[in-house]
Amino acid sequence: MNSALNSGRQAFPRLLEPLELGFAVIRNRSVMGSMHTGLEETGDWARVAEFYAERARGGAGLIVTGGMAPNREGAVFPGSAGLFSAQDIASHRMVTRRVHEEGGLIAMQILHAGRYAYSPDCVAPSPVKSPISPYAPTELDAPGIEKQISDMAESASRARDAGYDGVEIMGSEGYFLNQFLVRRTNKRTDSWGGGFESRMRMPVETVRRVRAAVGSDFILIYRISLIDLVPDGSSWNEVLMLAAAIEDAGATIFNSGIGWHESRIPTIATSVPRGAFAWVTAKLKRAAGIPVIASNRINSPEAAEALLAEGGADLVSMARPFLADSEFISKSASGRASLIAPCIACNQACLDHTFTRKVSTCLVNPRACHETELSVTKSPNPKAVAIAGSGPGGLSAAIAAAQRGHRVTLFEKTRRIGGQLKMAAKIPGKEEFAGLLDWYEAMIQDLGIDLVTETAATAEILAEFDEIVVATGVVPRDPMLEGQDRSNVLRYPEALADDAEIGAQVAIVGAGGIGFDVAEYLICDGRGSTLDLDRWMKEWGVADPEQHRGGLAPGGGEPESPCREIVLMQRKPEKLGRSLGKTTGWIIRSSLAKKGVKMIPGADYLSIENGGIWIRRDGSEEFIEADSIVLCTGQVSENSLQEDLSRRGIKSHSVGGALSAVGLDAKRAVDQGTRTACLL
Repeated sequence: MNSALNSGRQAFPRLLEPLELGFAVIRNRSVMGSMHTGLEETGDWARVAEFYAERARGGAGLIVTGGMAPNREGAVFPGSAGLFSAQDIASHRMVTRRVHEEGGLIAMQILHAGRYAYSPDCVAPSPVKSPISPYAPTELDAPGIEKQISDMAESASRARDAGYDGVEIMGSEGYFLNQFLVRRTNKRTDSWGGGFESRMRMPVETVRRVRAAVGSDFILIYRISLIDLVPDGSSWNEVLMLAAAIEDAGATIFNSGIGWHESRIPTIATSVPRGAFAWVTAKLKRAAGIPVIASNRINSPEAAEALLAEGGADLVSMARPFLADSEFISKSASGRASLIAPCIACNQACLDHTFTRKVSTCLVNPRACHETELSVTKSPNPKAVAIAGSGPGGLSAAIAAAQRGHRVTLFEKTRRIGGQLKMAAKIPGKEEFAGLLDWYEAMIQDLGIDLVTETAATAEILAEFDEIVVATGVVPRDPMLEGQDRSNVLRYPEALADDAEIGAQVAIVGAGGIGFDVAEYLICDGRGSTLDLDRWMKEWGVADPEQHRGGLAPGGGEPESPCREIVLMQRKPEKLGRSLGKTTGWIIRSSLAKKGVKMIPGADYLSIENGGIWIRRDGSEEFIEADSIVLCTGQVSENSLQEDLSRRGIKSHSVGGALSAVGLDAKRAVDQGTRTACLL
């Protein structure tokens, strides 16, 4: 163990180095960034405490909670958690006590939503409605402004009473304080508007009053918007003016805020390059006199170490990576970095849950935010367990079963594990899935799982095992179209094969998630910009805020020329892509639209010919010319093994696509696999 610890320290010396603040020491350079999880809103504070305590136990240096409302009008959603009463303080003390018992530090984020609040009571510097929330805000008068500042200072004081080590003041992402800074949302002509010195008065006064309320020996993080990514955003000179004033007002640390929520440039999705905005943080670091935190799409200890080694930041914020693996730091420190479950930035179980008012979790780690009810404990009666199929459902079942002490044999009919994850990893913008497959392979080896490849599990083979989990996945659904057996027609697995022959004009039949993925793959022959920051910035129109206000390049993005002409169609008469992820669907729709992909709703498929496909829409027949037609018409369960086992009277458990193909995604498959293994 000592050699492993030494190797971890040698590999990540800067990440694991403490940071001395004078009145407090952060034990390493990691920050578990703020996330809305919905846990606090459940009212189950034992559950909240265990969530944060597990991350502290795993080595997180400084934890920042999800945003706490300073008052009712500033809450993101009606009923959002805050510190409004003595009972609230007592509840939060449960959290801070548990984190301190595990050796961690924890700060509470104070988040005033301003015009982003989903409430008719929302307030803002000016009555300018947000494009992402339903209500126009009420313009604050002078007493109203004083109330907001006073409430935020009082919230910080209560946070100290609740045992927090500090607060983070949310001044970025287009929230309340950020709204005062730019003319697009601050139309005032009084002393809180007009020139920039007046517009920045609100955040500066808030920091000054918070510092006065909490004293000098309390961490005060200010999350500053470094690059707004909206029209008429802040200039870099204005960012530096604000930073200097915030520092003078009493901030301890700057955290990097990247982009407003209404920006049409992605900032944290999986298609964003790793560390895509670290260069902006480095610009602030060169000017700041206090420690600076880098953030956004930093999801491995190697990436964090490199960023710190380059001197671009003093700490690194990794929010969702701590959802994926609470032991991120302890595994890094003990030479087990390859066993860190990777955050793939898919948003499916975290942000998508948040914006649909569900408790967040993680596709990779369904225990996240469910620690008190989903526990992978040692079995008192270890068994011989067979898993048939190594897609996400089978892999998660195999890992959880092995962690419980069962003797696990995993059968895979091909040469490599992964199932549909192997196809996902080929899609531009989903390169992180390749790292997920690497992690699964590392876990199989570490846990001693017996992996049997190029072997299709049969009832005869499985009969000797104590428990059987069928995770045989799905197969493409047969749409039974006239002409579908022609040589110019491919099913989606064939279209994604390395040796696929695809023409210059492509018609994709079916516009669910797979249809969009195939379009993204074919439009550029699988060559996306996620692994090339310069290409990605050019494509999306991201510029240096020192050169262009708000960090927006003139004229917007410049997408690369497409490799093909693509038509994407569906039977439903609604807008294409409505079934895609709530927080990521717009990204792929926008990407394909920029590359000229034509999207056709309400199409009845009539017949396929050598030169294309006949459809009917709006009562008229239309011929879509295409050299290749790709069928993405859904999936059905591959459950022949389960049926054979049932006929023989052999008990089994089905998970993922083998259980049901309806609405299938990796999130559901991983959750079912894990939960099934916990019941064996």
